[in-house]
Amino acid sequence: MPTHLLKSTLNVGSMTFLSRILGFVRDVVIARMFGAGMGADAFFVAFRIPNFLRRLFAEGAFSQAFVPVLSEYKTQREHAEVKELVDRVTGSLGITLLAVTAIGVFAAPLLVMVFAPGFIHIEDKFELTAQMLRITFPYLLFIALTALAGSILNAYGRFGIPAFTPIFLNLAMIGCALWLAPLMAEPVMALAWGVFIAGIVQLLFQLPFLYRLRLLPRPRRGKGNEGVRRITRLMLPAIFGSSVAQINLLFDTLIASFLVTGSVSWLYYSDRLVEFPLGIFGIALATVVLPSLSRNHADASAEEFSGTLDWALRWVMLVGIPATTGLLVLAGPMLTTLFHYGEFTAHDVAMATRSLMAYSLGLLGFILVKVLATGFYARQNTKTPVRIGVISMAANMVMNVVFVFPLAHAGLALATSLAAFLNAAMLYYHLRKDQSYTPQAGWGVFLLRVLAATAVMTGVLYWGSGHLDQWLAWSWHERAMSLSVWIVAGACAFFASLWLSGMRWRHLHMAIPGKP
Repeated sequence: MPTHLLKSTLNVGSMTFLSRILGFVRDVVIARMFGAGMGADAFFVAFRIPNFLRRLFAEGAFSQAFVPVLSEYKTQREHAEVKELVDRVTGSLGITLLAVTAIGVFAAPLLVMVFAPGFIHIEDKFELTAQMLRITFPYLLFIALTALAGSILNAYGRFGIPAFTPIFLNLAMIGCALWLAPLMAEPVMALAWGVFIAGIVQLLFQLPFLYRLRLLPRPRRGKGNEGVRRITRLMLPAIFGSSVAQINLLFDTLIASFLVTGSVSWLYYSDRLVEFPLGIFGIALATVVLPSLSRNHADASAEEFSGTLDWALRWVMLVGIPATTGLLVLAGPMLTTLFHYGEFTAHDVAMATRSLMAYSLGLLGFILVKVLATGFYARQNTKTPVRIGVISMAANMVMNVVFVFPLAHAGLALATSLAAFLNAAMLYYHLRKDQSYTPQAGWGVFLLRVLAATAVMTGVLYWGSGHLDQWLAWSWHERAMSLSVWIVAGACAFFASLWLSGMRWRHLHMAIPGKP
């Protein structure tokens, strides 16, 4: 089992890596052409609103409610019943999304007032944001149906296809920024059209793979269907519980809209860098583990359930701890290398570095929440994460107010990071309390080895990264070469230290029942 899960995680992670690399290219193009000014701020708000709802209707609450039920159907019922469930879920979700999309397009100015109230008194910025939101909002319809298709493929072990699909979003936005923007009266509007086009392409890409599984949906109303009712009951509370991090980011955007121009963009660019390891590893691991945990629960295998979760948590620590410190130390050099061109100034680098350092402190917490939450969703328990999410969000709101005055936009990022650790701690406590998870032997030595290796890596990176002024003065080639050298040097120092401390591959198999 660990080999299968690890291979699937690496498969998803590699596809996500390609997508994230293209995402960086996309952000470099946006930063170079639009900087961190009014147009960029307007687009990031117009994109964040449907993207937030996507987490609710797509890979967030919907997937976490749908996959466990679909896995149960796949394990215990005939293919015809699985197909009927898929058809009726598609019909119900499609009708809901059409209604939400129509409302969103019609009420775009009202949504901007709610999510970015600081724009209201800047007429040009407000109108531009509302115009772009009308174009980007239908992305919700397409991407949520794409996520439905991806959930089906994941449940059948086809993890690579859904992980590859986001690449089309990056390609569409890059293409529109480079070739459509120069043709438009308001160039930044091209980014909104890129989002719209990407939604259609992503959905169409996955349909042939569903056809091969004989699960290409024929949408039918789900009213009265037992499976749809169960998914709906699970999804309603999960809408909040699975999206706490996104709600916190929206609060950040809301408050940042009152700060100086550029604050929304600085938070966006720093969040993108945190999303890189989170997406490549954290989300990939949670995506792979959820169907496995759901099968363990359906088969009433409590020992395997706990062992799978333990295995996942060891990998979280092995990757998350060094990634956190790496981002913290290399925040300025990374932002300079990727974005300090064209309209993105040295001041923008300095401001984004502050928020990236604050966000990086919470990276381990973000990954833990993704993985620990699967321990509840796999057992079709969505109420506990919701209660925990309410507490976490309330704490984040309080910390936003406390930290925004002394630290401005970086205070918002710090509040989000601390709230993530609070969320993770409460999830872990409840998994232990209801005996769904029992840590297996060897955790103390394992953590000591990881922490010691991380300390060595951090020392190497801190010594080698130098002062930010040096990076700002270098050419692109010098920055890229130096950053690559020190990332490789840090990774080598980390793994060499692990090896010298006695860490071996077999130690990552200890958490799975039956392994020596």
